[in-house]
Amino acid sequence: MDTSTIVWIIVGIVVVIAIVVVIIVMATGNRRREARLEADRRRAADLRQSAAETDAAARQREADAAAAAADAKRAEAAAAQARLDSERLARESEARNADAADLHTEADDRLKKADRLDPDVDDTARDANVDTTARDADVDTTARDADVETGRGRHGTSTSA
Repeated sequence: MDTSTIVWIIVGIVVVIAIVVVIIVMATGNRRREARLEADRRRAADLRQSAAETDAAARQREADAAAAAADAKRAEAAAAQARLDSERLARESEARNADAADLHTEADDRLKKADRLDPDVDDTARDANVDTTARDADVDTTARDADVETGRGRHGTSTSA
């Protein structure tokens, strides 16, 4: 065999080896690229999942905040209603107190009229303009003594025990 043939065989073997190496490099490069792409896809999916969970948590917090705001509005409305009820009840109380005072005055007027009509009631207490509530609390001894003598209490009621 001559040297040129050997050179050509060696060149051919080197070319075949180079082609095989290029094919192997390209095949492994494709696999690496596919593996890298698949890893990127997984990371992207993980990021999307994380973003969805974060978005869901944010929506839940927004819903909680809206519910808290609604609760606060209801509490404010209840407080306003309670204030209105309190004011209404205070007005009713004042009106009832005024009615009671009017009834007391009317009852006192009737008692005074009864005292003026009753011949057994001492005129000195009436003439001294003693308040009937004070007279009821601290009974005049003269009038009580007169009631004991007649056997009748104030306004014609019996005092017998």
